[in-house]
Amino acid sequence: MPIPIGLRQITYLLAVAETGSTAAAARAVNVSQPSVSQAVAQIEAHFGQPLFLRLPGQGMRPTPFGRQKLAALESLMAQARAALAPAAGPGGELTLGVYSTLGPRYAPRLIRGFTDKHRGTRVTLIEGDLTELARGLRRGRIDLALVYDAGLAADMVLTPLQAVPPHALVAPGHRLAGAGTVSLAALAADPVVLINLPHSRGYFLSLFQIAGVTPRIAAETGSVEMLRAMVANGLGVGLLATDLPYDVTYDGGRVVRLALTGGLPPSRIAIARAAALPPTATATAFVQFCAEVMGDVPDQPTSAG
Repeated sequence: MPIPIGLRQITYLLAVAETGSTAAAARAVNVSQPSVSQAVAQIEAHFGQPLFLRLPGQGMRPTPFGRQKLAALESLMAQARAALAPAAGPGGELTLGVYSTLGPRYAPRLIRGFTDKHRGTRVTLIEGDLTELARGLRRGRIDLALVYDAGLAADMVLTPLQAVPPHALVAPGHRLAGAGTVSLAALAADPVVLINLPHSRGYFLSLFQIAGVTPRIAAETGSVEMLRAMVANGLGVGLLATDLPYDVTYDGGRVVRLALTGGLPPSRIAIARAAALPPTATATAFVQFCAEVMGDVPDQPTSAG
């Protein structure tokens, strides 16, 4: 039977779901508002029920039926993009998502190395937290994501790259600065500056639970460099999984890295993709390149669940 809805109409509909109104969607896709409104009306007429609630002063919000259909249409669009992409080896485009604390440490080097190896390849970078990256992967807006493997749903396929042990940071004048190693129990005698990003915060607090101590939280931040600068200025001690190869902070201060004792679980860095969407040749080549550059990788990827 003929397909009753075109890809352009679906694009307009998804833009409404993303922006919350036909006016904002029209601006996002660079068409007139009536074109977007007509597409929404035609698709709702096809399904025989509304996909959106029209809320005065609040815009348009998906109905329960709408959420179901929008998810299916997002997947359909991702498959259509993959199906219509020119057949090619690893020389096309790749959209790489990166978890914000991992990005500066690893992503630029990986992108440069990969594009040097595969001339003509273009990599677009998108930063976000795990929730944002997972949503982008499911919708086909991101091909791959460089993440920590904690907190991802079972519909993600993970290729592990590195296991990174957590470490502590103290100021140079701190009583533990010359110790080289420290237990979490000893560290917890001081106020702690904590990374408060989703999943990262839970991971660091779980380390204290394993050690049987309750930290006093001096401050929380979503920035690795803010944490380092606060530690350098004596505002607390810190914990990180991102291991940076320098000790100078943005404001010219310094931090001292201490290894943590006690056999604590590492953070595991991985490349994630949506299980429902087959990888492009470029994505497959990028995963292999990351494996070569970043180290120990199993023969086969695993499910996040």
